Amino acid sequence: MESLPPRSARVERATAETTVRVALELDAAAPSYRHATGVGFLDHMLDLLARHGRLGLTVEAEGDLHVDDHHTVEDVGLALGQALREALGDKAYIARYGAATIPMDEALARAAIDLSGRPFLVFEATFDRERVGDLSTEMVEHFFWSLAEQARMTLHLDVLRGKNDHHRIEALFKAFARALRTAIARDPDGDRLPSSKEAF
Repeated sequence: MESLPPRSARVERATAETTVRVALELDAAAPSYRHATGVGFLDHMLDLLARHGRLGLTVEAEGDLHVDDHHTVEDVGLALGQALREALGDKAYIARYGAATIPMDEALARAAIDLSGRPFLVFEATFDRERVGDLSTEMVEHFFWSLAEQARMTLHLDVLRGKNDHHRIEALFKAFARALRTAIARDPDGDRLPSSKEAF
């Protein structure tokens, strides 16, 4: 049996539009989180991601919010995806796949993840409002695409039902968190790489 060290990563992404810093621990003894992106509803969703994914997660961002939330939300997704990829390293002994279906009152959302090395997003959700709090609802899909691209994961997200956009989005983030928690889990007695290619 191999010794499995804790997995973590720190990423800083700086562009002309934003500066984003992410610290991520995949094997935190208990969830811990601190988020200050300037987009309050995104901070709330990142809190849920850390809590239900059992992650240690800190995300700080300064961006051109006087323009809109696009660059900040996009770059947070990119930096978080990069941190996840770096923390997973060679992906030794991970479960690889994860799925979860989560209710939030009248809303129901489903997430399925394959940490395959192949970035892809299928996103089936519609929203009635342009914004929830200070987050543009169109940026929810873009956030997850940015994350999936940099993490190199295949990600399917569906809102199966719901009327309240806050509930729809919250259910999506919680479903993603629970699916990720399953996919990154390690079994030292299992296959070192759960792939017929012996690489992914």
